[in-house]
Amino acid sequence: GAFYTFTPDEVREALGDSAPAALDYWDISDGGNFEGRSIPNRLRNRGDIIRPADIDALRTRLAQWRAHRPRPGLDDKVLLEWNAMMLSTLCEIAAAFGSDELRDACTRNAEFLVSELRDEHGRWRRSWQADATPRARHDALAHDLAHVVDAMVRMYELTAEHRWLETARETAAELVDSFWDPEHGGFFTVGGVSEQLIVRQKDLMDNATPSANSVAAMAFLRLSAVTGDERWRGHAIDTLRLLARVAASAPSAFCHAVSASLLLADGTVEVVLPGPATGFLRQYRSRWRPHAVVLWGEATDSTLWANREPGTAYVCRGHECLMPATTADEFDDRLATNGRGG
Repeated sequence: GAFYTFTPDEVREALGDSAPAALDYWDISDGGNFEGRSIPNRLRNRGDIIRPADIDALRTRLAQWRAHRPRPGLDDKVLLEWNAMMLSTLCEIAAAFGSDELRDACTRNAEFLVSELRDEHGRWRRSWQADATPRARHDALAHDLAHVVDAMVRMYELTAEHRWLETARETAAELVDSFWDPEHGGFFTVGGVSEQLIVRQKDLMDNATPSANSVAAMAFLRLSAVTGDERWRGHAIDTLRLLARVAASAPSAFCHAVSASLLLADGTVEVVLPGPATGFLRQYRSRWRPHAVVLWGEATDSTLWANREPGTAYVCRGHECLMPATTADEFDDRLATNGRGG
């Protein structure tokens, strides 16, 4: 961290006669606050966040002077898991704010993942680095694929583009084929074709990020709701059964698993809006609906699309639907009845 620190003598060398103002503003002293050096800070003036123009000019000069130092090493790899996790959240934000700019950012990220983090056989890789050969390396883990399934389902809900739903299906199939434990349920961390450790472990507990199994359970429940394919729901149930065996011993370490269990217990609300459905879609997105999925645009092969009329809204639970709504008030009423408010 020394790259980011200063001594008073270094500030004087960089700024000359202007140094006293910078030393005082950023609390840079002879004693320092980090191993005899100073990390520039505003701890004594936390509420004063707008820099005066003269201080801003000194900041630019200090940054230019610091740029001649050897920089610390940069970890610039792109991880599939973290990007897919971010993409899921960004999809929710783009939908909530109706932002074309954020939606386009979601699309760029999703396209990058699909084009750059899959090998020539279509299998997902865990890490990408611009100056590496090959750029995409290392077999994907269960964490990676679980988050991709979740992200691609949300991409489909955001854009109504079928390609993202197809990617979600393909990735879910890869996750099951390579990571599923047919004996005890749940997903191993490492795939069956990857290098094997002495013990093939499973990631069960939620830590700084949710566990691979709890993410997979949530993603599979949502994928099943969108597609009507009960395979995914069955795998989610078996995964949650596995997690239930240990969750009671440390409930705070299974928060995402509990969320998935609540979704399973409550049942997923499926909202179908054939065609552009601009008004109904804005109305649906005006509230956070964690136990609902939305299908709009052109029909897929899901039974939820059977005999649907554009300009009409359908609210279902477990693929059993209420009478169609043709007005905003009727749509609100259907959501309140079958969706319990979403």
